[in-house]
Amino acid sequence: MELPKFKFSPNAYELNVFEKVDGICSCCNENRNLKYTGSFYSEKEPDYICPWCIENGKVAEMFNGVFNDYDGIENYKSIDKELLLEVSKRTPSYISWQQEVWLTHCNEPCKLIDYADTKTIEPFMDELIDDIENNGYEPEMIKQYLSKDGSLVGYLFQCVNCGQHRLHVDCD
Repeated sequence: MELPKFKFSPNAYELNVFEKVDGICSCCNENRNLKYTGSFYSEKEPDYICPWCIENGKVAEMFNGVFNDYDGIENYKSIDKELLLEVSKRTPSYISWQQEVWLTHCNEPCKLIDYADTKTIEPFMDELIDDIENNGYEPEMIKQYLSKDGSLVGYLFQCVNCGQHRLHVDCD
């Protein structure tokens, strides 16, 4: 069976938010072998979430929850509501130290490409200058110490319309 695809997280299966574990999905009650282990904010926590129930929005509806909070979506007040719902209710989140942030560009949420370190961002430095200089961390610290899994973690996004790359930085 083909895995669901996520418009705003095309590499979701490489982001360490799914684990190969046999179980029964708390939403669809189907036997599955891929369990979501990332953030899901709801009053009641499901034991097992499969990617199909994320993609079709059923788990968010059933448990009245979100994977990515509206407040964490950059410029959310100027983004179309359907796009906000897709990011918050039908897109897997990512692993972060603080509350997740979802970047935007061209009045639309960007797609999350990958966790980023200094080597990852090198080819996109011209595009990322504004994000590097205006995120609250010293630009030289980012250029020197950014990692994919350390204390200073980068998240590389890309505009779904024009291809512009964006960078979010998070620190423990």
